[in-house]
Amino acid sequence: MLKINEIFYSVQGESSLTGLPTVFIRTSGCHLRCSYCDTKYAYYEGKKQSSEDIIEEISKYPCKRVCLTGGEPLLQKESLDLLDKLLKLGYFCSIETSGDKDCKALPKEVKKIIDIKTPDSGEPDAFCMENLEFIGDGQTEYKFVICSEKDFDWAIEFAAKHQMFQNCEILFSPSYGQISESWLADKILFTGCEIRLQIQLHKVIWPETLNGR
Repeated sequence: MLKINEIFYSVQGESSLTGLPTVFIRTSGCHLRCSYCDTKYAYYEGKKQSSEDIIEEISKYPCKRVCLTGGEPLLQKESLDLLDKLLKLGYFCSIETSGDKDCKALPKEVKKIIDIKTPDSGEPDAFCMENLEFIGDGQTEYKFVICSEKDFDWAIEFAAKHQMFQNCEILFSPSYGQISESWLADKILFTGCEIRLQIQLHKVIWPETLNGR
């Protein structure tokens, strides 16, 4: 059984999969308290569901792409079993994770979008360094939410130190209400680094979701 906050069908708003129709499974529960979190309702709200019930629900949508998000999906070991079952049914699976939990137990076919928390996130030490082992595997993207110029400089230094620019997909996202998309775009262009700007497409399309739900 998994504690699930919500299941919904939408377009992917982030990562290199932006714009693609996706069924989202949002798990309940998170151990972090990031300053920019827009899904605080997922900290506690949710109900227990079996893998079979979850699969039956997502099968109602005309889509074979699933994203497991949260909350923090890796707080529940049952997430791994669910992903295994979905892969066997022919679903393309991705996971959005805080980066604070070791991802090595995930099936290798799962696309990983791993957060690396910046100083201004409020959780500056919340990253499992073992998750850098996935650099260069072709299945992993690393996301930095940028809240300030200090965060930007920190993220550039971190990515350069670990040779990330040359070997994996790097995502920079502006923290809503703290920095603008144009400011971040200009900063990225000036560096000359291979960084993908992401602007949470779902919030552009449906601005009523800016504060969650």
